[in-house]
Amino acid sequence: MFSGKPVPRHIGIILDGNGRWAQQWGKSRLYGHRQGAKNVQRIVRHAQSLGIPFLTLYTFSIENNARPKAEISGLMSLFERYAKHFAHTEHDQGIRIRLIGNIDAMKKSTAHALRQLEIKTQDRKGMVLILAVNYGGRDEILRALHRFQESGKAISPACWEDFEIYLDTHGIPDPDLIIRTSGEMRLSHFLPLQSVYSELYFPPVLWPDFSEKDLEEAIEVYRKRQRRFGEYKKELSR
Repeated sequence: MFSGKPVPRHIGIILDGNGRWAQQWGKSRLYGHRQGAKNVQRIVRHAQSLGIPFLTLYTFSIENNARPKAEISGLMSLFERYAKHFAHTEHDQGIRIRLIGNIDAMKKSTAHALRQLEIKTQDRKGMVLILAVNYGGRDEILRALHRFQESGKAISPACWEDFEIYLDTHGIPDPDLIIRTSGEMRLSHFLPLQSVYSELYFPPVLWPDFSEKDLEEAIEVYRKRQRRFGEYKKELSR
């Protein structure tokens, strides 16, 4: 489908706008989350068909725990149903699930369902789908420091590679492209250390309406950008 420059190796998406989408239709916020979950399935399958090796979805932040209890309870039930459904329906597609975030601090049944999904898909060889659940960038850093202290090493990490192994994302390449739907222009604690050279894209469309075409447009925008990684590169004449 794409020719010339390669597609991103790793795309991160901040799924924003479920509540506003529901409000526009006179529905409950939980109804919006259900529609957002359905869209996750569509976009994951399309990303895989485009040859994207790694896709991270920011599905629930630590700050989201401050939302009304009824909404959180509904979201946890939604995670559990999605985990059980995914384990059975996506097998032939070979998608492997990775979890990042403070999963063990979640409701026990939800954490168990997500961990079981990760275990059941660990040997699959297709696209890696990383679910950022109960995730916050600062929290990840603090947990990484705690892991380092528990390692018993006497000296501090001498370089990024020494510290990176304690992060949730160890073994996952940094995201090339980060998309936040709904038009909000901030990352909200999403992969702050891993996104230092990510290209950012903020489409105005709310997540339940984010389509396969919208994903392709985001990739096209990315492919037109010149990535410098802090280096000076002379602009090519046109």
